[in-house]
Amino acid sequence: MHKVSSLSSLGISDDISSAFFRPILATPSPRSSRPHHKRIKISIIGAGNVGMAIAQTILTQDLADEIALVDALPDKLRGEMLDLQHAAAFLPRTQIVSGTDYAVTAGSDLAIITAGARQIPGETRLDLLHRNVALFRKIVPPLAEKSPEALLLVVSNPVDLLTYVAWKLSGFPPNRVIGSGTNLDSSRFRFLLADHLQVNAKDVQAYMVGEHGDSSVALWSSISLGGVPVLSSLRDNDIPFEQAVLEDIRKAVVGSAYEVIRLKGYTSWAIGYSVANLAWSLLRDQRLIHPVSLLAKGFHGIPADQEVFLSLPAQLGRNGVLGVAKVQLTKEEAKRLQQSAETLWGLQKQLDL
Repeated sequence: MHKVSSLSSLGISDDISSAFFRPILATPSPRSSRPHHKRIKISIIGAGNVGMAIAQTILTQDLADEIALVDALPDKLRGEMLDLQHAAAFLPRTQIVSGTDYAVTAGSDLAIITAGARQIPGETRLDLLHRNVALFRKIVPPLAEKSPEALLLVVSNPVDLLTYVAWKLSGFPPNRVIGSGTNLDSSRFRFLLADHLQVNAKDVQAYMVGEHGDSSVALWSSISLGGVPVLSSLRDNDIPFEQAVLEDIRKAVVGSAYEVIRLKGYTSWAIGYSVANLAWSLLRDQRLIHPVSLLAKGFHGIPADQEVFLSLPAQLGRNGVLGVAKVQLTKEEAKRLQQSAETLWGLQKQLDL
């Protein structure tokens, strides 16, 4: 029996991936030469509801050999660490350490930032951003110093703007600074569609892109169910649908987060699973595609001088963002993406970075 050893033996070019992905960095990171069997260390900055949900989810997935927790409140921090350590008999063998000093994060493979100031009544978005920039000035430089080869994953909101801030303050190449972006928004989108269609959400491919939050863009043109394009199938079967209905579904996706916050006061479990999912793809070099916040200049009509971070479907691996999927956007989708970029760029220009 003839055995096919590679696609090249079938006459298919070895660089076929270039047809689907555009690299975000022209040269590979030094991380590519690092062994994958080394002990994996993850640091989580911020021991609040979100940070601890991420820690708990990562623990149950046996992803890290060591987890370091950092927070400004020493008593709460030690209490959270002890609470997790006391579950050692029920969890994979993972060392859990904590501290208010960033020395505890030294040698991290992945640093996840969840700490952030909350908006107070009457405060503008720009005022909140300035307070968070001041906080990130205390977080990012020591993280980068203690773990110069780490991947940075920003979860704090406003996530797109703070991912840009983390990139500037760290001095890291853009492929190693990532925001959680619309990864969770896309999961909510898939859940809503799957629930309506009565299928498993894993069989639905659907992305929310752009700015995380109210102005996120639903990529209706690329939604598929089991490989079947949804909108074209509706047209082929003369099933009517209106653009206004699609927009209502998008708003329902965005509103689902507010509903959780209204009912329980905050979101935690879904973002915990979302971030753990990103950590798995990154550290296990899975090369899966996730919509995450990345340096989006030059993509889909965003000017090359606008150094904004927005969510686009990207292939993630051990070196961070390996490439950005060449998804086809409609004119309206591209326009909304460009509008988000313009808004973010206007805010970023007011920062002293």
